[in-house]
Amino acid sequence: MHRRGVGLAAFDRQQTTKRFQQLSNEISESQVAHLNSQLTQFRSSLTHFASTHRDKIKSDPAFRHAFQQMCTSIGVDPLAGPRKGGWWAELLGLGDWQYELGVQIVDVCVSTRERNGGLIEMSELLRMVSKLRGVSDGSITEDDIVQSIKTLQPLGTGYQVVDIGGRKMVRSVVKELDDDQMTILALAQEHGGRIVEDMLIQRKQWTRERARTALENMLLRDGLCWLDDQDEQSGRAYWVTSVMKWDV
Repeated sequence: MHRRGVGLAAFDRQQTTKRFQQLSNEISESQVAHLNSQLTQFRSSLTHFASTHRDKIKSDPAFRHAFQQMCTSIGVDPLAGPRKGGWWAELLGLGDWQYELGVQIVDVCVSTRERNGGLIEMSELLRMVSKLRGVSDGSITEDDIVQSIKTLQPLGTGYQVVDIGGRKMVRSVVKELDDDQMTILALAQEHGGRIVEDMLIQRKQWTRERARTALENMLLRDGLCWLDDQDEQSGRAYWVTSVMKWDV
């Protein structure tokens, strides 16, 4: 009799567990259905908003930035194009606009790579892209550049926005910058692009051998700077072209 009681208790627990599991499944299914309904309604509202403000999204940088920020905050990719199966490109033409901008970014980066080694300051890139597009300053923003560079990532060409000394720069070569290069670039920015061995020795406590090797590597191996072997002050100075100002 005692064993039977234990068996009935175990059976009751199993039935109770099954009922709780069934109830849990029913609640989950209900929640999923409700969530799908909310997402459908949300997508419809967002589609209406995007359609209504399509021209302003494409023409007004501030409005476009706010729209992209809103989409990002709720986990929607405003640049999802046809290749990703997205509907933004069809709805706004924004995907095509970003791809076109991406092509022009590549154009500028490639055409200036010989003189800057594949590293260009964001403000310089913005200026040259705007000139290429024939638009006024401010029509294209840093955020537009950043978003368009994301569309280039599948190409595997190394395009990336990097921060050097608190200033944004765009790298268009696959090779990563090492710590010594980052230090030299940041210091060169403070001096209009000019840097000599003594600056690294005095400011960063480098040995002369380390300073010379790092600068020579940037000159000969990476093509990130030019050499002036008739510098009036030091006799030998390096000019980091990516942080110099150009008028072309």
